[in-house]
Amino acid sequence: MQASSQALPLNTNAAANTPVSLRLPSSVQLKQQLPLSTTLAAQVQHHRQAVKNILDGNDPRLLVIVGPCSLHDPRAALEYAERLAALSQRVGDQLLLVMRAYVEKPRTTVGWKGLAYDPHLDGSDDMHGGLRLSRELMLGMLELGLPVATELLQPMASGYFDDLLSWAAIGARTTESQIHREMVSGLGLPVGFKNGTDGGVGIACDAIRSAEHPHRHFGIDALGHPAIVETLGNPDTHLVLRGGHKGPNYDAASVEQARRGLAKAGIAARIMVDCSHANSGKDPLKQPAVFDDVLRQRLDGNRSLVGVMIESHLFDGCQALGKGPLKYGVSITDGCLGWAGSEAMLLNAASRLRELSE
Repeated sequence: MQASSQALPLNTNAAANTPVSLRLPSSVQLKQQLPLSTTLAAQVQHHRQAVKNILDGNDPRLLVIVGPCSLHDPRAALEYAERLAALSQRVGDQLLLVMRAYVEKPRTTVGWKGLAYDPHLDGSDDMHGGLRLSRELMLGMLELGLPVATELLQPMASGYFDDLLSWAAIGARTTESQIHREMVSGLGLPVGFKNGTDGGVGIACDAIRSAEHPHRHFGIDALGHPAIVETLGNPDTHLVLRGGHKGPNYDAASVEQARRGLAKAGIAARIMVDCSHANSGKDPLKQPAVFDDVLRQRLDGNRSLVGVMIESHLFDGCQALGKGPLKYGVSITDGCLGWAGSEAMLLNAASRLRELSE
């Protein structure tokens, strides 16, 4: 899984301010080079339906989106996936584990934008190699039997991965974007919209309502040509609570407030809690406490809570990129909960849910 291609030279002609471009393969070309087999395509459809069944209340399991904040090391990512696949066999009667395979990262100002952008971690921005490596990794995770999830940040990139995904997220910064709402309306998979960075759910409610409707919009077709895209609308969207500037919003009162906001907008109460970000105060080791609170609400009968999201890697914490050799299995973006803590947390959750169902 070696990513390699000619890097795009930086434009140093500031006076002309003329963008430099390097042509990428179309999404259909990359899909032909790295195809999804008939068997794996059927598996993806099965997993998508399983997620939909949870959202619709037809499957009592809890949906768990879990994995590294971002993928940067293929070897560590696949080791994590192997462990998660084995764990899924032990908890699958109560938890639907979906591998978090994030290859794009939003940036408030500047920084590493993810594996799809800079797979060599050196600022060369080999996006050709990044797209290829990202698709290879996701295919490897599917071959382990795992459902795959990612955050869709750049709409032009989504077509390179959309056939592999069982769930996707739209982040807090892009939930308000009309372009992302239009994109989601054309996806055949469940999508979670995060609440805005202020912690309110109004923006996400607007996004859900927009995405469930058909749209005609400017876009790119599978061959890479500018096109008028016509979508059918996506009925399988839901809210993700991730906290905000004012603090967390996973507690029972906040969840009830969100449920009322969804009801007022005429939207089904299908709520996932992101145990990271503002809900954990950006402390990855506090994620189990958030998860425990959500689980207690669920055990107390709150069926509007359909899932959780957890940032988890092989080892606790995070490390800075570009400041010496990287530690294996440690995030280079947001801090993560290590495997030991993640496994114990999920095994305990499955046990508690199992007792309730007996």
